[in-house]
Amino acid sequence: MATLDSPPAAPRGRREAHKAATRKALQEAAHRMFEERGYARTTVRDIAAAAGVTERTFFRYFPSKEDLVLDETLDLVPVMRARVIARPAGEDPYSAVLGAALDLVADGGVGLMFSGPPQRFPGQPVRQFLPVLSQFEDELAQAVRERLARHDPETATPLRAAVLSRAALGAIRSALFAYAALPEEERTPAVAEELLRTAFGHLRAD
Repeated sequence: MATLDSPPAAPRGRREAHKAATRKALQEAAHRMFEERGYARTTVRDIAAAAGVTERTFFRYFPSKEDLVLDETLDLVPVMRARVIARPAGEDPYSAVLGAALDLVADGGVGLMFSGPPQRFPGQPVRQFLPVLSQFEDELAQAVRERLARHDPETATPLRAAVLSRAALGAIRSALFAYAALPEEERTPAVAEELLRTAFGHLRAD
């Protein structure tokens, strides 16, 4: 119960803005630390210190370092969907997805995805991450289907869109895994872009 000596409660809008700013600061700090030290050598304490908060504050926003990565991946889902839809009309589905992914790399939008997180998170059950992948797949399939419908609505079936989008996402994930396996000094945006182009080239060749 508030007393006369208690400071007035901050307006809800201000509290929410502060929470959003802290969350963003933690994600940006993690991005920087992963690039500088690599995922494995970056601790929660490192991220919190770089963001100017305590470890306790970190855990109020993210249960673990792995969850921070997954959280940013979820944030990318609507961004990726919108960029795929907005690609030039003449591009085929693979070109549209590749172009959207390259744009995100150039903009730093996939920083955490391409800054060295491991292929799997030690000690974490695989089922914890399946919903994230499933959501990414579903949103990407919807974007691909929308593009297909512009040219030939009769062939823009859910199955065709799902096959194409999951193949494209598989190429992105394969590029990510190849990137994570490189020595840290070789991990650059240019290398990430080249791996993406090569992965999508295999889709077309095979």
